[in-house]
Amino acid sequence: MLSFRLAYIFSYNLFQFCGHTWILANTIARFLTFGQDALADTFYSVGLVMILCQLFSILELFHIADGIEKARLLPRFIQVMEKNALLIVVIMLEEIQSKPVVCALFFFWNVLDLLRYPHELLCVLDKPSVAMLWTRYTLWIPLYVVSVATEVVTIYQALPYIEPTPSSNNSSAAPAQINLPLVLMLYLPVLALGASVTVWQLLKERKHHLGKWSKKTKRK
Repeated sequence: MLSFRLAYIFSYNLFQFCGHTWILANTIARFLTFGQDALADTFYSVGLVMILCQLFSILELFHIADGIEKARLLPRFIQVMEKNALLIVVIMLEEIQSKPVVCALFFFWNVLDLLRYPHELLCVLDKPSVAMLWTRYTLWIPLYVVSVATEVVTIYQALPYIEPTPSSNNSSAAPAQINLPLVLMLYLPVLALGASVTVWQLLKERKHHLGKWSKKTKRK
């Protein structure tokens, strides 16, 4: 049973690593080939694989809850939900899919995941690398802040294309209006609060893991 769990979590992390590597390599290759013209086609080129990777990332919440992966549930929940929520907005709005900010958003998301999943693979193999450990818990934090700022810009650019939609109402009165732009505007402070909590938790994890590695090195 234990070997099956290890094989499963290794396969999951390998799948995510390969998926995000393909997305990032495809994005960079298209940009080097077609220049700025490639920015408008980023979603159409890699959007499906990105959606699959982000949908599968929901499984990580169950991994942590089940104890397969040792990590804090709250920051991971915030990271997974904010990405999937923003993807829904991008998928809904064809006008925003060709914006350069979507290319920037996908770029930062993939760089962040390619800093994390190799570290997770080495941990599963019980062969942690101090370089990967330092990268995972040091470079990851400022890049995460930049990615959240990109998410804010994406939401801001999507606002002009969103119109209030009528909600279902069985009464004879006029249907109520759901003000989606207002909902997104209210989501922005929630996003900022969630990102602050995530950074705070990541700083605690960084102190714990790097301190643990330092003590282990001194004993040797």
